[in-house]
Amino acid sequence: MTALPDLISTETQLDELLSEPSAAVIETFRKISGDILLLGVAGKMGLTLALMAKRASDIAGTPRRIIGISRFSSAGAVKWLNERGIETISGDLLEGSFLSSLPDAPNIIYLTGMKFGSTGQEAQTWAVNTWLPAQIAQRFRSSRIVALSTGNIYGLVPVKSSGSVETDVPNPVGEYAMSCLGRERMFEHFSRTYGTQTALIRLNYACELRYGVLTDIAHKVWAGEPVYISMGWFNTIWQADANAVTLAALADVQSPPAAINITGADKLRIRDVAEEFGRLMNKPVNLIGTEQSTALLNDASMALNRYGTERVDIPRLMKWITLWVQQGSPTLNKPTHFESRDGKF
Repeated sequence: MTALPDLISTETQLDELLSEPSAAVIETFRKISGDILLLGVAGKMGLTLALMAKRASDIAGTPRRIIGISRFSSAGAVKWLNERGIETISGDLLEGSFLSSLPDAPNIIYLTGMKFGSTGQEAQTWAVNTWLPAQIAQRFRSSRIVALSTGNIYGLVPVKSSGSVETDVPNPVGEYAMSCLGRERMFEHFSRTYGTQTALIRLNYACELRYGVLTDIAHKVWAGEPVYISMGWFNTIWQADANAVTLAALADVQSPPAAINITGADKLRIRDVAEEFGRLMNKPVNLIGTEQSTALLNDASMALNRYGTERVDIPRLMKWITLWVQQGSPTLNKPTHFESRDGKF
């Protein structure tokens, strides 16, 4: 593993760290064969996830095609991937003719989903989050499929608990979370029907320097904006570690699907995080609201035990984010809306 820097000052340096494969990913890539399709590769995690797959294949000595699929609204994403040896195919997965034209591959990473803007566009949300997974599950029925899901399917749990575990009964709040449970049910149905080897990744929340709950809070503190604390507590994990578990899960797919929680080991209090950013930035903190007795929390003990502990801890990540925000470095402009307790995004 590359020695972790004290600070990160460029996107090139950041992407290098976000795409560094873990030992578990490299071992997985020694075990599995065949090309990998990443569906929805141009989203928040997809670019560095694809590069991690490429780097892991090279290190493992198992060359394969890594192919990213997306509408690619930004030509820069295509260039970024192609320059790093990752193939790209541009098109809309909701179009049946495009989906049927895609090459077969034994390994599928499903990253497509709709969250932000889902309120007011409920029909499209269901089409993207539930109808499309059914099409994917049928099109790639003979492949291994690792599908990104969300811990939102669990609903709110007592903050005194360790968080939701994979065996808990889902209790989604709002149409976004319900549609995500629909996504899981579609993959489960076709896994049971065809025997498709599948894993469902329930993530809360990945964080890097350009987006994530920690980044959201840091920007609010830096700008003197209020930080809403009614959610009270949250989990997060360095995105490279979330990427690593997602790829390593290709070795642990099964039918019916395996559910895998991904998040950090720490349960973080929003108040404490905001006040620590205030100290690091020498800024006053404006806390609004009253902490509630429930929050959206995941227990990822199973994944951490299976795939290895986190490579970047929260204090280091907060220091990285502090400098990133203070120097006005780029963001993805995609707030997490971690404050939402009614499931509306």
